[in-house]
Amino acid sequence: MEIWVDADACPAVIKEILFKAAERTQVLITLVANQHLRIPPSHYIKFIRVSSGLDVADNEIVKRLKADDLVITADIPLAAEVIEKGGLALNPRGELYTVDNIRARLNMRDFMDSLRSNGIDTGGPTALSKSDRQSFANKLDTLLTKYAKSR
Repeated sequence: MEIWVDADACPAVIKEILFKAAERTQVLITLVANQHLRIPPSHYIKFIRVSSGLDVADNEIVKRLKADDLVITADIPLAAEVIEKGGLALNPRGELYTVDNIRARLNMRDFMDSLRSNGIDTGGPTALSKSDRQSFANKLDTLLTKYAKSR
């Protein structure tokens, strides 16, 4: 298993959790972004910088993804592609996207996009709470433990 991070929009606190997990479990984490990111020196943490543009980082992740890899993203279309390729997708709030829930998430995203395109203010996502961070850390730990047992 390798962990891929859609890093342009990933909150710093989530990256810190991932950095600690990489060192603790010795699982390779690769951050993909279109801007330079500071990462700690580590054999288990890599960074790929891609050019700017719509979905460039997403496309790079999908291109390199192998079945059973984990992708950290809040991007629902990217999560759908990850699932389609046999990967796992986890959002920064600790929600695992699955075959069973991704279609509903895509439909809701499309609905909200149509409201916004008609001038309706739908607001944005709420700030990442302490319980969101804890939920993410717990789910990540569960996935990494499951992976370690399957080695």
